[in-house]
Amino acid sequence: MSYLDNIRTFVRVYELGSMSAAGRDLRISPAVTSSRISQLEEHLSVRLFQRTTRSLTPTEQGKAFYGGASEILEAVENAEAQVVNITDNPKGSLYVSAPFGVGRRLIAPLVSGFLAEYPEVRIRLRLTDRKVDLTTEGLDLAFFLGQPEDSNLRIRKIADVERVLCASPSYIEKHGNPASGDALLTDRHECLNLRFPGATEFQWRLVTSDGPKKFSVGGRYESDDGDVLTDWALAGNGIAMKPIFEVADHIKAGRLVPVATETPPAPVQMACLFTHRRRQDPKTRLFMEYVIARITEAVRDSSVQGQLPR
Repeated sequence: MSYLDNIRTFVRVYELGSMSAAGRDLRISPAVTSSRISQLEEHLSVRLFQRTTRSLTPTEQGKAFYGGASEILEAVENAEAQVVNITDNPKGSLYVSAPFGVGRRLIAPLVSGFLAEYPEVRIRLRLTDRKVDLTTEGLDLAFFLGQPEDSNLRIRKIADVERVLCASPSYIEKHGNPASGDALLTDRHECLNLRFPGATEFQWRLVTSDGPKKFSVGGRYESDDGDVLTDWALAGNGIAMKPIFEVADHIKAGRLVPVATETPPAPVQMACLFTHRRRQDPKTRLFMEYVIARITEAVRDSSVQGQLPR
């Protein structure tokens, strides 16, 4: 077994926090994963992880080794790029993150087309509505809605995405159609909210006659999956704030109806996030450009939802 394979396995175990998860990611068995870590520890004469039946925690030596190991893998990738025309023939795994709605409706349908053009690339698509950390989670590229907090990362804006407050006809028949954000509060409407670890309050930013204003809405329903909110809205359980491209078909079919139209939600930025060194990786750049070229018009014009070119 090569030393480089052992290092690569260590890095994925460290980033994913699990031997089994790293093994699945690298397409090797748990036994091989464990063996590679043991060989590396024997070579270094240190313990890289503290292991119990329920947890795997990097030691201080493991934390120190991770930084250098990541640099080794980056150096190897850069060296390969110098001797291989990797722009025409990119290789290797690409780790991509996106929110559930964006990933399912816009990005996932494009993966097969990209891999048909670049057959030696492997796409690892991770979907989550929570905020991700590119460095600790080992991501190459993260698509997102909103505003990033880490100023050390690079950002590529795609479009400003229009959003809509919507509810089912059955909800409106029972509770009425609020005209504005103020009515959401005074009439105590059930608001369906997206919550993920770290979220402390719900605020919907709506555009009023006096400019954008935050409304602290409440409700009994919350989830960390935006598609669950859509399902709840369709079932008549409350009002959801959604990007238009995610609910355009439901609105067109009458399954959902726009509400509080006097104070519509402020648009939200769609962009992708990457580190400086990841931007230099041709497969990262190629996938980013491939996806952006095909989804820009989709998020600007919800009428093309479900009709993205492949």
